Amino acid sequence: MNFQLSPALLELQARTRRFIAEQVIPYERDPRQTDHGPTDALRAELIARARDAGLLTVHASKALGGLHLSHIEKAVVFEEAGYSPLGPVAMNIHAPDEGNIHLMEAVATDAQKVRWLAPLVAGRTRSCFAMTEPAPGAGSDPSMLQTTAIRDGDHYRITGSKWLITGAEGAAFAIIMARLEDGRATMFLADMAQPAIVIERQMDSLDRCFAGGHCVVHFNDLRVPASDVLGEVGEGFRYAQVRLAPARLTHCMRWLGAARRAHDVALDYARRRQAFGKRLGDHEGVGFMLADNDMDLHLARMAIGYCAEVLDRADAGEEGGAARANFESSRTKVICSEKTWAVVDRSVQVLGGSGVTGETVVERIFRDIRPFRIYDGPSEVHRWSLAKKLLKA
Repeated sequence: MNFQLSPALLELQARTRRFIAEQVIPYERDPRQTDHGPTDALRAELIARARDAGLLTVHASKALGGLHLSHIEKAVVFEEAGYSPLGPVAMNIHAPDEGNIHLMEAVATDAQKVRWLAPLVAGRTRSCFAMTEPAPGAGSDPSMLQTTAIRDGDHYRITGSKWLITGAEGAAFAIIMARLEDGRATMFLADMAQPAIVIERQMDSLDRCFAGGHCVVHFNDLRVPASDVLGEVGEGFRYAQVRLAPARLTHCMRWLGAARRAHDVALDYARRRQAFGKRLGDHEGVGFMLADNDMDLHLARMAIGYCAEVLDRADAGEEGGAARANFESSRTKVICSEKTWAVVDRSVQVLGGSGVTGETVVERIFRDIRPFRIYDGPSEVHRWSLAKKLLKA
């Protein structure tokens, strides 16, 4: 593996780091942050700053105004963006929009791209991905999908309930996963501003970084034109993998940046704080935690780099690349979610009382990063899936 970064990528990394430090971090105590994410007004202000800096939606294709970053390049830039809880929002690379942009660039029609994708890439709209359902519906097991789509002439009628739908409140449109009468899963595009789409409530959650929060959504006999099927009929589960494999990895990239921030805050405190006659960091118990943080950050970055390389080879058409990419993204998601959580947890411990209060950003990162071990598949489900593939191989 070659970890040497090109001069152009080093420049982009430095530019992103400056943007986060100078333009985004000063907003971290802005009162327009709610328990359900930043308000639309705050998001719009941050988006404008990223647009002016030439750092808006950098992962999108050049035809749509992005930089068409490879997975390796995204790993570098997204880590820098994740250094602030508001960084991914500002740069329009947050979930679920980042994953939806990737999926739609791959499978949407030209008309769908003009209607829904272009405004999303430009930062004028937000989207949501409606797949997860309350019990007994689909969660970690997508085959339990309960939402139905029944063909009715030139339309489909969609009925069902979804929950933990990130960004649904305020989203312009949704990608909806539903099963046909023959059981095949299919994706549909639909504008959210319709009477048949009801947002029942925003769910209270540990994290507060996602614009629009997480919602319970009902589709009550929603009529969707057949022309608004995303991709091919019956290929919903396959497209879910097209979206989820890279989306798992970009989560890892962003949370690595957040964990690095927590470690930096804890390290600075350990250098300055005096206790029992010497610096806090000179006490072995604290020093060992800082050393473990450094090693875990390094391991997470190595895992991300390797997985990104695998995904880049898959995109280039390597034989068996898609299956390998899915395996590696699953493995990397477990490694990174658990390593970054450990880093942030230790950072809280090093900071003591200030770590569990709003005196530093670490308390916020702690809340935001804990659900990552559940989102996009709990660690236990990924381990189970990995074990099955290992035994089969």
